Amino acid sequence: MTISEIQSEIIKLKKEKDICILAHSYQAREILEVADYTGDSYKLSVDASKAPNNNIIMSGVRFMAETCKILAPQKHIYLPNPGAGCSMADQMDKQLISQIKKMYPDYTVVAYINTTADLKTICDVCVTSSSAVEICKKIDNDNILFIPDCNLGDYVAKQIPEKNFKLLSGGCPIHACVNTDDVKKAKELYPNAELLVHPECTPDVVALADYVGSTSGIMDYAVKSDKKEFIIGTEISISEHLQYMCPDKKFHYLTLKLICPNMKATTLVDLYNCVKGVAGEEILLDDKTITDAKKCIDEMIRLG
Repeated sequence: MTISEIQSEIIKLKKEKDICILAHSYQAREILEVADYTGDSYKLSVDASKAPNNNIIMSGVRFMAETCKILAPQKHIYLPNPGAGCSMADQMDKQLISQIKKMYPDYTVVAYINTTADLKTICDVCVTSSSAVEICKKIDNDNILFIPDCNLGDYVAKQIPEKNFKLLSGGCPIHACVNTDDVKKAKELYPNAELLVHPECTPDVVALADYVGSTSGIMDYAVKSDKKEFIIGTEISISEHLQYMCPDKKFHYLTLKLICPNMKATTLVDLYNCVKGVAGEEILLDDKTITDAKKCIDEMIRLG
């Protein structure tokens, strides 16, 4: 089968089976083209809760599918490729953070959304890369334990110097692998391009950027900007998507190291087989996990 034939079958089957397809922005272009909703992990979770369909396929990674289940517990949530995890989300677990909390009892635990459902059950508030600064400002506590991404935590802490942040050694290994030499080489190759980076990059890389923001923020900035050339400092799929969205502009990878194997794990055929019902995994969470994990997400909504 060709790509277009598989896409046509997916579109046909999802209508017949009352399926809504969500695709994270880091997914391949051919997957985004058959999705009902695209965007970042939190936006997609909200889309899952509001969609009229009873069956939701989350084309992304496991923590995203778990978040969909937390916000839409009555629906059937599926992950097309069960092996698609997240290196950052797997770095810290409930047992570790429970011990850390005992060491810092007067700290509010802020969990980046890139965490497991189990870990979210003991956190105070959840944040996304686009909402972290705003929410941390509004927390009624000057002491904040930010997990798991220390680079994002450092970026947030610098925007709110009046608060005291405790950061642990964790984060996205893909974004963290970028260094200032990569930036120097990219700027030498594309001297007229603006550098747009994700705050999961290291502080020294972030300091060299023309714009720092979430995946959605980077895309919105590039689309709306009157500039014509950009170096994209996040997962390389974003450069590809922007090329389709703005064919009159030029988009360059900051480095080819910015490839997430977990995001690339899901293929169009995985999605096709999941829609057919012969592959994928239904995400199942017990009631207590859903109830407890939802508290920190509800607090994010209240503060955000």
